[in-house]
Amino acid sequence: MTGFTGVDYYRLDENLSDAERGVRDVVRSFVDRDFLPLVREHFHAGTFPTELIPVLGSLGLLGASISGPGCPGLGHTIYGLICRELERGDSGLRSFVSVQGSLVMWPIATYGSQEQKQRWLPELAAGRKIGCFGLTEANHGSDPGGMETRAEPDGDHWVLRGSKLWITNATMADVAVVWARAPEGIMGFLVEKGTPGFSAGPVKGKWSLRASDTGELVLDEVRLPEASRLPLARGLRAPLSCLNEARYGIAWGAVGAASDCYHTALTYSRQRQQFGKPLAGFQLVQAKLVAMLTEITKAQALILQLGRLKDRGINEVPLVSLAKRNNVAMALECARTARDILGAAGVTDEFSPGRHMANLESVLTYEGTHDIHTLIVGADITGEQAFR
Repeated sequence: MTGFTGVDYYRLDENLSDAERGVRDVVRSFVDRDFLPLVREHFHAGTFPTELIPVLGSLGLLGASISGPGCPGLGHTIYGLICRELERGDSGLRSFVSVQGSLVMWPIATYGSQEQKQRWLPELAAGRKIGCFGLTEANHGSDPGGMETRAEPDGDHWVLRGSKLWITNATMADVAVVWARAPEGIMGFLVEKGTPGFSAGPVKGKWSLRASDTGELVLDEVRLPEASRLPLARGLRAPLSCLNEARYGIAWGAVGAASDCYHTALTYSRQRQQFGKPLAGFQLVQAKLVAMLTEITKAQALILQLGRLKDRGINEVPLVSLAKRNNVAMALECARTARDILGAAGVTDEFSPGRHMANLESVLTYEGTHDIHTLIVGADITGEQAFR
């Protein structure tokens, strides 16, 4: 396979600044040099390459768009480009960075106290500490408002009881942003590893997102001081705002996975000979490649405009939902098409589309399912709420 040089049929990269292109190229090189040689091993083992976490921190890729002590404070379009290049490598790699930044650093920067920001943000940005986000529960995925985890006041402390499931970075996290229902409403807490009653265990048997740490958090009479609570986080709107930040990165990341699938299928079709000529010379194969390229190009234009809007301070939930919904479904279809072009070779780990295809089944579901995002956009354009 030849090296990846990007997919840019409509010359959209011309709209990027020198700084944006520079960051993109740094991340692209990191993925090629440091991550891709390891991904097959970790996908088989069901592990995340933790040795790369300090490298991610040194490159400024953790919480890239977050402003605060020790944080890069870069633009939203740059953060999107980072996610795109990382997910070209694997959804698990982008998921780690997305959770660390959008779901841990962002709520601390947005809803935390000055003490919490000073303590945690520099450590998380450098990769010296790892975080996870505890919202989803076994019985509450698309309806997080029904969460059963409780936080009860006890003097100047809080006692947390409950559990969280499908949590990225769960077993390796030093701190968890945990959401619980208190008498005054939903609140966020920073729960440190080693706190009595707090434990994490892995989810086993995954065939998707295997190069990612996914687990369960258990809170058994966890006693926390008031200083552990995110003081500005009140109500369900707080955790949902965090998810909106993460979904933005997913919308970019999915285009990276799709681009890798397209590049792999195009390269293979030029090299693979059947009936005396390359696969690329057959009409049906060309039709599939053109369909992939068309959808990738449309998705690229969508996220670039979304990034520019966020850079201008426009951060509307339905806009992010439309991009996440469209781009992940597009990427999954590209992965399936690429697997088809590769034939039997497409079901082996020698080629990436099968791995992307498995990963994207999870990405289609997490951070809001395809159907949930459909209803978010539908409610925005019609003014009618179709949720229960």
